Parts: sequence; structure tokens; C-alpha cells
Amino acid sequence: MDPQTRPEETTGDGDHDRFAHYVSKRELEKARRKNTAVTALCGKRWKPDGDPSRYPMCPTCAELAAERIAGSLGG
Repeated sequence: MDPQTRPEETTGDGDHDRFAHYVSKRELEKARRKNTAVTALCGKRWKPDGDPSRYPMCPTCAELAAERIAGSLGG
């Protein structure tokens, strides 16, 4: 996994609420300091405020993260 990316929980509306999402670690830390929203790889926006380990990984975020990793490895 890219060290700058990690899963985070959602609190918005829709199906994306049932998943943890990938967000840039830098963006996540900044959002928590300033109490602002973040944007996941799949496009979901929310204010991070909980424990992402309670949720399964967003399949869209997981697929996009895998594509990024494969691209950075030249495959």
C-alpha cells in the first residue's frame, strides 16, 4: 500500500457510508487539525471523525489504490 494513503471512515449519506475509504495521510491530518472535509479516492467527501477499522474497505477506493500502486511499480 502507498504510505501516503490509508483508509478512513465515512459519515455522509448513501452506500459509501458503509465503507472505510482511502485518503491521503497528509490530507487527513490537515482535515483533522482544521475540522474540514477530505476527499477519498472514490470521490466521497466527509469530515473524518471516527475509527475506520469498524468498516469494510470501499471497493472503489481499493481498486483505484491498486491501480495507482501497479502504475507506480511499472505494471
